[in-house]
Amino acid sequence: MTRLLPQPWMTTPPALKLMAALGEARFVGGAVRNTLLGKPVTDVDIATPHAPDKVCALLEAADIKAVPTGIAHGTITAVVAGMPFEVTTLRRDVETDGRRAVVSFTRDWALDAQRRDFTMNALYADLSGEVFDSVGGVADLEAGKVRFVGDPVTRIREDYLRILRLFRFHARYGKGPLDGEAVYAAEKEKKGLARLSGERIAKEMLKLLEAENPVLAINAMLQTGILAEVLPCEPDVLRLRRLAAADAAFEFSPDGILRLAALLPREKFMLVAQVLAVRWKLSNVQRDRLIDLAGAPQITPFLTTGDVAKLLYRLGPERFRDRLRLAVAGETRADAQWRTMLEMAENWDRPRFSLTGDDVLAAGVPKGPAVGRILDEVESWWLDNGFTPDTNALHQALQAAIQKVR
Repeated sequence: MTRLLPQPWMTTPPALKLMAALGEARFVGGAVRNTLLGKPVTDVDIATPHAPDKVCALLEAADIKAVPTGIAHGTITAVVAGMPFEVTTLRRDVETDGRRAVVSFTRDWALDAQRRDFTMNALYADLSGEVFDSVGGVADLEAGKVRFVGDPVTRIREDYLRILRLFRFHARYGKGPLDGEAVYAAEKEKKGLARLSGERIAKEMLKLLEAENPVLAINAMLQTGILAEVLPCEPDVLRLRRLAAADAAFEFSPDGILRLAALLPREKFMLVAQVLAVRWKLSNVQRDRLIDLAGAPQITPFLTTGDVAKLLYRLGPERFRDRLRLAVAGETRADAQWRTMLEMAENWDRPRFSLTGDDVLAAGVPKGPAVGRILDEVESWWLDNGFTPDTNALHQALQAAIQKVR
């Protein structure tokens, strides 16, 4: 029998209060899986044989806020002392269309396990830590095998997002090659990905790219033609591989948008990024950041300290670091130079350019486009001269710029 040692997420006052209120309930899914793997637990989900209306009644009786976030599918969000828990009634699928399911509720734990996607996600644990496993999930977890519960084709046809989840879960939890039966089914059913919304695809793909090393999974998607169903270009997998290696070497946190940028072809980056932003329905922030990475200037390991300072001033530390990380993925033999640039970015304190449009007007230049052009020219001079702090020198440069215009 597998048993979890007492975990902080199991023994918090909110968790204990909720489990006591429900009576019949078990922790399920990611919290159990990650604890067995020694990985951090971020979300705590709970399964119960109680019907949704009874769950609501039990929570109300215990003075716990109940939010019907997915009540048609049996999910109630219980909020205890500000901490949310998803509580879902045991269920089985009655009808599916590849995106949504019609469910019926049950009191049978094994039936609930049979409708889950992967064996490693069909693990339950009670408050004492005893793990309940009716599908071989513990053995698969130990072997690093991402295996569908039951027939892979059936599981995929219930929700085609499971094709992408197969590769994402292998990138995060798998060892060695992917499960052959699962990959065969995913390749066979890949056209079903067209039924999914762009938002669901984007969310899953970005999670995949945020794995410590997503390259094996991405290569498998490429070889089976699955990647072509969701990515409108020939991917640069070598660049992604180098970025993942650089992330490990420099101890960068994996970044989904940045790794997506690495995967896109450099020669058609802007066009592909714009198409993908629409197709995946990226947020405005994600879209703007991705497209921004197509713009000049690019970072090279041969920049002088002055050049780096000017780029930091123009781009800001965050945009500079994005470009630096992509540059590292393309050039692997300049470790010392990259580290020097990174240190500059991390310690950057942006100098203040003290001249304003009012100074240009005060110097006798009439209002109009010339004011901005003169100010830009003086600022460029200031940058080229190492952010010269001397006020007199700045005003001399201003007069010189005005003379050019006249």
